[in-house]
Amino acid sequence: MTILITKPDKNKTRQIRHSRVRRNISGTAECPRLNVYRSNKNIYAQVIDDVAGVTLASASTLDVETNGSKTEQAVKVGSLVAERANKKNIKNVVFDRGGYLYHGRVKALADAARENGLEF
Repeated sequence: MTILITKPDKNKTRQIRHSRVRRNISGTAECPRLNVYRSNKNIYAQVIDDVAGVTLASASTLDVETNGSKTEQAVKVGSLVAERANKKNIKNVVFDRGGYLYHGRVKALADAARENGLEF
């Protein structure tokens, strides 16, 4: 009899955590949702109005210069998405960490967005 050892799918468990968070968090026109998606190479941030189903502002490492560490790139993305949201008069947002731990790149992006005018 052979025993198979299987590793849990990290992305699947992240999606389960994200759906659990999304049950309670929703973005409106007055207070949209700041969503974060982290891939191995890039990080993406979107300000979303869930009622209308519209992305109001977005930024990613594809938009900024990719010099430095991934954490430094996340800081640049956080400041860029905050600037783009401020241009559309968005001050208050609900932070959606996307099922990731609030640590490292996700925390760096959130702190940079906070420093550049967004309030969570």
